Parts: sequence; C-alpha cells; structure tokens
Amino acid sequence: MNTADLGLPVAVPSTALFTDQYELTMLQAALRSGTAERRSVFEVFTRRLPEGRRYGVVGGTGRVLDAVENFRFDATMLGFLRERGILDEPTLEWLADFRFRGDIWGYPEGEVYFPGSPVMRVEGTFAEAVLLETVILSILNHDSAVAAAASRMAVAAGGRPLMEMGARRTHELAAVAASRAAYVGGFHTTSDLAAGFRYNIPTVGTSAHAFTLLHDTERDAFTAQVDTLGGGTTLLVDTFDVTEAVRTAVEVAGPELGAVRIDSGDLLLIAHRVRQQLDELGATKTRIVVTSDLDEYAIASLAAAPVDAYGVGTQLVTGSGHPTCSMVYKLVARADSEEPGAPLRPVAKKSMGAKTSIGGRKWAARRLDADGVAEAEVIGTGPVPAELADRQLLVPLVSAGRVVAREPLDAARDRHIAARAALPLSATQLSRGEPVLPTEYV
Repeated sequence: MNTADLGLPVAVPSTALFTDQYELTMLQAALRSGTAERRSVFEVFTRRLPEGRRYGVVGGTGRVLDAVENFRFDATMLGFLRERGILDEPTLEWLADFRFRGDIWGYPEGEVYFPGSPVMRVEGTFAEAVLLETVILSILNHDSAVAAAASRMAVAAGGRPLMEMGARRTHELAAVAASRAAYVGGFHTTSDLAAGFRYNIPTVGTSAHAFTLLHDTERDAFTAQVDTLGGGTTLLVDTFDVTEAVRTAVEVAGPELGAVRIDSGDLLLIAHRVRQQLDELGATKTRIVVTSDLDEYAIASLAAAPVDAYGVGTQLVTGSGHPTCSMVYKLVARADSEEPGAPLRPVAKKSMGAKTSIGGRKWAARRLDADGVAEAEVIGTGPVPAELADRQLLVPLVSAGRVVAREPLDAARDRHIAARAALPLSATQLSRGEPVLPTEYV
C-alpha cells in the first residue's frame, strides 16, 4: 500500500485556518488598496542557529507541500470568519475560490542549512503568498528542530539503531510529525503507529513495566511475552532486580533471546554488567537496548558501552532543548504594480538590533574546497557565478500551483546523510561552537 495516496489520515481536511488572523486582515486591506495582486517574493530563513548547533537540517518540506494543497476555505470556515466579523464579504468571496497558483522553491528536505540560507522561497501575488506564512513556518520550525536533534543523536550513536518513542511527550499530531522528522534526521524506527501508517516508517514495541507488574511473577510475564511474540522479542529487565531478570529472561527465551531493555539506573555500568552476564549465560547474540531520557550527550557517553540500540523520547520530540529553529517568513521583493510583467523591487525591513533582513530574490549555493568538502554557504541576488552554477541548493517544489517535488521519505533521509557527510568533520562535534560553514553574501 502506498500511504501517500491516502491523503492526510492523521490531520484535518483543510489547513486554511492554521494561520494567524493578521494574515487575513492584511489580505482584506490589500484587496481594498489595490495591491493584493502585486507579484511578491517571500523567503523563509533563520538569522542564527540555536546556540551550540553547527548546522541546521531542513525538515517538513513534504508536509508543507501537503499543507499548500489542502489550504482551502470551505463553507463552514467562511461562516466562522463571517460570524466573528473578521472579514468583509468581498474578502470572503475571494477566499471561497482560493487555490495557491504560485511557485515555491526550496532546499530539498534533508539538506543542511545555515544562518541566512533561503530555505524556502514563495512566489506569487501578495494575496496568495501572505496566506501561507503561518502554516509554512509552523511546519518548518517544528520539523527542522526535531530533524536537527535527530541528526546529532544519529552522529552520537555511531551507526547503532535509534528508535523514536516520544509520542507520549508531545501533542498527538505533533508526535506524528516528529516521528517523520526524526526518520529524516537518521532514526530507524518509531513506536508511533500513526507515523507508521501515514509515512510507512518501520514500527517497534513490545512491553512496559506495567506488563511485568500485572503478572504474579516476572517469570510469568516473560513467559507470556515470549509465548506471544517469540524468542526474538525484547524483554524489559529493570522492573525489579536486573541481574535476576536477565537470568530469568535467558531461562525463559533461551540463548537466542532477541534483546533486553534497560530503562533506568547507571546505564553505562549496567550495560557492561548485563553484557557480561548474557555472554556467561550463552546469550552472546542477545542485544542490549537502552532508553531512559536520552539525548545526544547521553548517547555519546555510551559510545564505549556494549549497547546495541537506543530509544529516545522527550529530548527528541522537543528538539533537545531547542524546540524551534526561529525561522521567519519575510517579503524580500515585490512589483510596483499589478501588471504581470512589472519588475520586482527588492524590499527589506530596517530595524534596530538583530532583526534586519536583506532584500532581493535570492539564490544559494555551497562552495566546496579542493577536496570536495563544503567550505561556505554563498547567497546572492544577482547572476550566479559560473563556478557555483552546478552547486545551487534551491529546487522547484511547486510550479504554477502544482506540486512537482514529491518524493519517498527515504530520499530525504538519504539526502541528509550525504549532505552531513560533505560537511567539515567539526560539524559532528557536540561541543558548543559556531556554524561549521560561514555565510557569504555576493
């Protein structure tokens, strides 16, 4: 079954009200002033990376494409806006026929980005482009934060499997998006069945402490689980005494027991003891899975431990301390009139402090050194230098209102692995530092 053909089974039918009221009141005022149809260019970027991060990861692009397609106002929504007195009738009539018919370019999902990178560019009339601001930002800010945390955890894990298990630590719909973003960033499986259903991510899960406590003895619980799921299952061994539980687990399942899970205590010490005990009992192929509020630093601290897989929840779905990327959506160019061929004029906000932006429709490219390693993020508004022509980062996502860049989720995952590998080695350091690539404007 191709789950992409199912539409959005874990979302609302329309994304049109996933917006801030001022997007609609700006639309109404622009319609009245005669400026609503001026051709406009909006860009999504962040002025800085979260403190200590060396690179960002683009996550949520595929969900943005779904959101744009489903950004439509039905009669019930229009009735809500009318009853609240938010919009006048001409604006409501305009919204009744709304379909985004512009163009969207962006960094492909899984690509890395840096301060100033034009992660997404939305082009169309002011009226149609301004409406998409909030929903695009809400998706990219959340998913990119989770993808970046997942990427750091994947680096720390050093190739060992990572299981996403944070559904109970966030909003039920955010959990599905987080599972998707984590998969892009390098996780292998999810415990969230909605994410498995919607995005075809492999799912995992066996039992919790409650299952052990339900039974009269730990042996009874292990026996019931093995009888049901087979000897290849994962048995949770830290409900009572870990040493006794490991012994019982091997006695019940045999030396071919699939795995044991440790969810508390000094994971480094316990993992070494459990590995030794398993080997002594002949269960040399039984894997050790650890959970318990892990983040990238905890995972890195277990690099020398005999751990075979990690399960991560809270820290992953909350961006490991940085739940947003602080991306913004700014008008950078607009036409002087509604004429289709009117030239674009660069525009930018002038502000005190750190909220300034650079006007003009931008391109972006990544310059490589002689060894093929990335050395700079180059951004410009004029002609693209010949030496960077084949290193441009933005690709077409939507053309004349039609999505042109849908792809399997594995393509974004593979792209991220390749993009991260092309960065300087210091990109994978977990210590605090500046972005691994400088941003150059030309």
